[in-house]
Amino acid sequence: MSGNTSTLKSYVDSATGAVQHAIGTVLGTSGDQVEGKAKQDKADAEYEASHATVKLPGVAASSSGAVTKDDSDRVAGSWNQTVGAAKETVGGLVGSENLKQQGRQQNLEGQEQEARGQLNDLASGAADRVTGAVGGAVAGLTGDSAKQAEYQEQHDTGKTQQRGAEYDIRKQAEAQK
Repeated sequence: MSGNTSTLKSYVDSATGAVQHAIGTVLGTSGDQVEGKAKQDKADAEYEASHATVKLPGVAASSSGAVTKDDSDRVAGSWNQTVGAAKETVGGLVGSENLKQQGRQQNLEGQEQEARGQLNDLASGAADRVTGAVGGAVAGLTGDSAKQAEYQEQHDTGKTQQRGAEYDIRKQAEAQK
């Protein structure tokens, strides 16, 4: 496997480490216990790294070095929510029920628009990950290292795009609790 982080690889490494640790425990070999525990710890770190994403307004960056721009509906939807909330507040301050209602409506439309953008980013990110993984595997089998690197970049970009959308969705769900 390459040096890139992989959630699947972290699961395999964790299971391998658990089995090795268990065998060491049963047979009483401390070396196997220590090696098994070390594999599990490495798998935990790899899992965390595979999910590492820095999310800034409008962009996401991952540990692979990929940087992606959010779908335009995410950005516009967020803006509409902000403007709608401001209208709602001003309407409340000046006693304008009409302005408050316009603000509520714009806020709701912004939430829907942002959700559409998040779904677009999730779907296109997942598609790029799959295409990149499959294409990279085929390129690896045929020995085309240039194509393999190209597909790896596509996979990494898709993963970053998907993780960025997941981050925002998780953040919104926590805020609604």
